[in-house]
Formats: sequence, structure tokens, C-alpha cells
Amino acid sequence: MGGLVARALLTLKNFKPELINLLITQATPHVAPVMPLDRYLTDFYTAVNNHWILKAQDLRNLTTLSVAGGFRDYQVRSGLAFLPRLSQHDSALSVVSSAVPRVWASTDHLSIVWCKELILATIRAFFDLIDENTRQITEDPKKRMSVLNHHFVRHPAKIFEENPEAFTGLTGAFIWITVKASKWTYSVYNDSDGKYFTFPLASHRKSYSHVYCENSMLDTSSWIYGCMNSNASMCLEATDLSWRAELLPTTKVVILKLQDYPSLSHIVIQVPPTVGNKYTLDCEFFKEDSRRVQLPVTHLFSFGFSSSKITLNSTGLLYNVQLQHFNQIYQAFKIYIESHCQSLKERKPSVYRLHIPWSHEDSVVVAKVPSSTEISAKLHIAQPQNDSRVPELNIYSSSDCQYEVILKTSLLQILGQVIRFHAGVLPVYVVSNILLTYGGQLSTLISAGQCSDFSLELVRTAKPYKVEPLLSIVVFLQGFNWFREIWESLSLPEVDAAVLSSQDAWFPLVSLILFLLGTGIAYWNGVFFSTSLRLFSSLWLTLFRPTVLRKDNKLITPRRFCVVLSLALVSWTTCGALAVFLIYLQYLFKVIKIHVNVRAEENMFNADSDCSKETSQNSSIYTVKNQSSMDSTSKATQSLCNSTIAEGISSLKMHVTILNLFTWIVLLNLPSLIYWLKNLRYSVRLDPDPCRSTAIILVCILEILMNSSTSEVKSSKLLKIAAKVPLPLSVAMLAFGRMHLYKVPHFVTFSLLLHVLCCIV
Repeated sequence: MGGLVARALLTLKNFKPELINLLITQATPHVAPVMPLDRYLTDFYTAVNNHWILKAQDLRNLTTLSVAGGFRDYQVRSGLAFLPRLSQHDSALSVVSSAVPRVWASTDHLSIVWCKELILATIRAFFDLIDENTRQITEDPKKRMSVLNHHFVRHPAKIFEENPEAFTGLTGAFIWITVKASKWTYSVYNDSDGKYFTFPLASHRKSYSHVYCENSMLDTSSWIYGCMNSNASMCLEATDLSWRAELLPTTKVVILKLQDYPSLSHIVIQVPPTVGNKYTLDCEFFKEDSRRVQLPVTHLFSFGFSSSKITLNSTGLLYNVQLQHFNQIYQAFKIYIESHCQSLKERKPSVYRLHIPWSHEDSVVVAKVPSSTEISAKLHIAQPQNDSRVPELNIYSSSDCQYEVILKTSLLQILGQVIRFHAGVLPVYVVSNILLTYGGQLSTLISAGQCSDFSLELVRTAKPYKVEPLLSIVVFLQGFNWFREIWESLSLPEVDAAVLSSQDAWFPLVSLILFLLGTGIAYWNGVFFSTSLRLFSSLWLTLFRPTVLRKDNKLITPRRFCVVLSLALVSWTTCGALAVFLIYLQYLFKVIKIHVNVRAEENMFNADSDCSKETSQNSSIYTVKNQSSMDSTSKATQSLCNSTIAEGISSLKMHVTILNLFTWIVLLNLPSLIYWLKNLRYSVRLDPDPCRSTAIILVCILEILMNSSTSEVKSSKLLKIAAKVPLPLSVAMLAFGRMHLYKVPHFVTFSLLLHVLCCIV
């Protein structure tokens, strides 16, 4: 978050932007908060990002680099660390650590600050950013971007130079050797004589479009040149093509398009004298079409049963496999690369790179030859609408080897992408399921006179077809201007799914998957609650003698009014989340006592039933008249006991559901409580407090609800309304709460407020 605070400095009126010319952030969620738990946080993000977009011209002197951790960062996904596309234009750079040269590794959220490879890349960039004259960070924005691109995007395996010499003369007592073959390999070991290998281009221009060379010597010296003027024996003037090279984990490579260099007559490879060093040089001329292969990815619903497969029979050094139709974040694949070689001689390892052209999120894998390698293919950023480029699998191969590439859809990876991008909205779906169950229990209270069990009602009531179709229709209609105008005229906020769709972070089935996951979490949450209550009540019965709860017909008593005032005072003077947590503990304790009381009454009733059976067996000495009178009294007493126990069980089920619902409200407010506790030594009052007003309302509601029973609700005129309201509230929660989690307690509070009114009216 320090990176976001640094960006926020520029929004201050009295802050001078010229004081900063370089900003480097690591694993900073620039786009949006990981979990939007309060309004102040989302407003802060909106203010910062809008300022950077609107003031982009004023901030053009500021160079910004954002480094994301990749797929190992489970706390901040890399898509959030990419700076907004409209801001900063050419002065902002966003990369994933797996694509950074000489790092090539994903980091988790903590290790990104101490990853040695990333530290070295950053320090090297700092040294190159220093102006020799001022001994400060250079004031030239073009140089700053050149340095960052050199160290974080494409490293040519050379020490950075701001203005490298355009031409150079090839000097030294080296041997000049002409190579006319289209494919060439040279191994160097203890070579005392320096050599220049020249490749005449005139004979290759008609047959080939590109030349590819690689060098396994990972030093920073120049090694490949383009000859401008040549005589019969040597090159007089050359341009250094080593700046066109790219560093990979085991080699440095250069790919030149011959058409872009019409003035070159020769390519020259320099092999300096070596003592004790062993390395290999390879060059080949090729046609681009012969090395580019298209591989359509498998469909999302193939579930890994079907696959796409290609075999590379050529003995070339480079292949580009284009992954057709791979452009969405919900796509995820496993790529299997098997290499087979004709002979068993020792070979340099192969390098496989998954290249994503619209963002710097490449991943690099080094594999022995022959071998079988598995690569995961998934995206951090979806393909922009105006970008038609295709992701590629670059295979830097060994000669005389055959490669087989198999691609399959990975169901687990797809679910992983869903969780990675949308795990933060799971609480909304869980609460929506519980709210639907709560409404179903109120409905059964109307129809059957008793509250149904939470798990059974969840299975019966929480159905995705009740909420998803309406949301999909609204999102579809918001694509039309006339509907959007009507929507805005009603002052309604934009539906979150529509916003996510515009950001390419949403797809039709994700909501259904999340709803089903929410149903599962809600179900097991209910099972956990029921089991915990049984354990606590059993422990209570073991340690203490059960006491019958005094039933007070008054919902509001002086004692309860004092409790409400006390908790409201706590909320106002300290922290609203603290008051919510305290009322939650009080409610939990009350539900445990209700559970104990119900079990005690059941035990007493079972004992009385056994006693009445024994009494009936000995009643033959009485007259028939006395016997019938006693039987009628016994039946009346038994009926009364049955109704009392049934009423207690029904109330207990309702309280368990409300407590289950309220648990998630406490969890959503927990960050405020944690921050207040950490900040307690500086200030007793949390200001601003995102949940102060909501906490005061919830304290009043729950103090009444925990002392209510279903018998008071049955006869209410508002019960039918209270039973129908949770469904539209669930729809509204999913519509407006996915990107604004702090709105979830408001919907729940409104539903519980209706329940309180049912107890009164």
C-alpha cells in the first residue's frame, strides 16, 4: 500500500510534483482494493486514479514502474498491480516479476521485497539512472524509461549505454572465416586465436526472411555485427547488432529481419580468444512462415478430455507457436512439451517462453533435452479490444531434436482463475444465500406455523435461478443507451457486473460458480454452527444446572435500554466494530442459553412421559370417571408441553439463522476492529469510522431480536412483507455489493429491521 500512498501524494494541493521524478512500486494494488471493505478506501482509490488520468500531462515528468509478483502472490493478483492504461502514457511501465530479465521467477507478496534477483535488477537500474554530472537521478524522462526497459523488459546482455556508437571498426589480429551455409554451429573451448565469422547476405535474401543467432557465453561484450562495407577479406565498418539481442536464462539470442537491414552486406560473429571457457554459437537463416505454427486452444467446456496437438519435425533452432483464441482471463491450459532427439550426445537445455504481447507478463521455463515439460498458460490481463496480437509459445530448441506440443484445458486452473479474480466477492454470495434461507424460514413460519431447519431450507430456497437471470437481463440492457439513461435518471448506481465486464474481468458463468460456492460455504457454515451449539450446550449442561429462562413479554425493558445506550456510547466514542463484536458475543451467549434451555425442557418432557406411562399402568384401582378425568388433564398438559418445546425449537432455529447472518457482518467489520486495536496507543476513537452509524442501528435491532420468539412474529401483519423482502435484497446485494463489500451490512440491516417491526406490529 506504500506505493499507493506515494501516488496519493500527488493529489495534495500543496505538493509539488517536480520534487519526484521516479516512483517504483512492488506488489501495489493500483487499480482497486483487494477487498473494498469500506467507502473511504474505495473513494481514496477513485480520487487517486482519476487524478492520475486527468493530470497525465502534468505528471509526464514522473516515471513510474510497477512490479507485480505473478501467480505466487495470492494476496494481490498481478492484474491489480498494473497501472491504469490511460494514465502516464509513455512514462509508466508495469511488469510481472516472471518476465523481468535475470529474475524470471514469480514471488509471493512478502518475498517480492527481498527476492535477491529482483533486488539486483532494481539496484542495477538505480546505478544506470544516476546522472554522472549531478550524481542524482537523471532529469531526462526518456533516459529513465530506457533504463527501466533495459533492466525490466528486454535485456540485450550488455551494460546500459544511453547513446551507443552507431558504427564501429572491427580491429584486432583475428582470423576472418566466410560461412556460406544457411545453418551453422561452432563450439568454443580453449581457443587461443580470435575469429570473425562472416555470413554474406546477398545469397540468402531471396530464400530467407530472417536470421537467428544464439550465443551461450553470457558476458556483456559485443558479439554480432552488421557489415556496412566489406572488401574481399574483412569488414571495414560495422554496426553493433548486439543491442538487438535478448538475454534468456541459458543463452542470448538475436532475431533480425533481413528486410529491415537493406544496407548490410554481411553478418559478422566475433569469437574472442578464450582460455578455460566453453560455449557454443549457432546461427541459421529461415523463412518466418516455416517457423510459425498456429495451435488453436481447446474449448472451455472440453474439461481436459480433448486436446490440440502439433509436432515440430524440423531441425530448426527457433519455433513460434501461436495460441489462437487465447485472450480471456477465465481460460487456463496445461501445455505439455516433449522433446525427442536422434542421438544421445550432450546438448544445451531448451528454453520455453510463453509470450503475452499486450502486457509484460511472460513466463520462462528451462528444460533438459530430451525431456517432458509441463507449462501452465493463463493470463493476468485480458486482451484489450483494440489489440489483435496473439500469445505465443517461443521454443528455443536444440538442433536435431523433435518437439511435440500438446495443449489441454485445465479445469482446476480455471477454478483457480475464478478464485484469483473473484474470491473477494465470495462473502457477498454467502450472505445472499443465507438471506434467501432466512426469507424461506419466514415463509414456512407463515405456512406451517414453525420455522424450518437452516440446512433443509438452504437446499430448498437458495437457488441461483432466483437471482441470476434478473441480473443478467439488467447487465444486457445496460448496453443500450436508452436503458442507461433511464437507469441514471433514477439515480441508481451502475451494476457491478457491468463495470467488471467493461474491465474484461467478468464472464457469464462466473456468477453461477460463485453462487454455488457460496451455497456450499453457507451450508457447511450452518453445519459448523449447529455442531458448535450442541457442543457448547452439552458442556453447559455438564458444568451447570440448567435454569429456565424468564420469559418477559416486554421486548424493551430498562435493563435492555441501558445495554443499548452503553453499546451505542461505545460505538460513538471508540469504534463501531467493537460495539458490533460485543453485541455479537452477547447474542451468541443468549443463543447458547436458549439451546441449553430447549434441551433441558426436552429431557424433562421425556422424563414426564415415562412417569405418566407408569402411572397409567397402576390406575386400574380408580373408577372409570376419575380415570377419564385424569387422562384428559394429562393430554392437555402433554399438548401444552409439546407446543412449548416446538415453539422453543422454532425460535432457536430462527436465532441460529440470524446469528449465522450476523457472523458475516462481524467478519466484514473485523478489519476496522483490528486497525482500532493496533492504533489504540495513539487514539481511543477511530476517526473516520466506516461502520459507526451501522453499528448503532445493529445494536438496537439485535438487542430486541435476541429477546424475541417466533410466537410474537406469527401474528404480525408485516410478516408476509418481511418474508418476501430477502429475495429482492439478495438480488440488489449481488448487483451493487460485489465491488462494494461495505454495502452488504446495509441490506442485512434492512431485513432485520423488518423482523423487529414484525415483533412490534
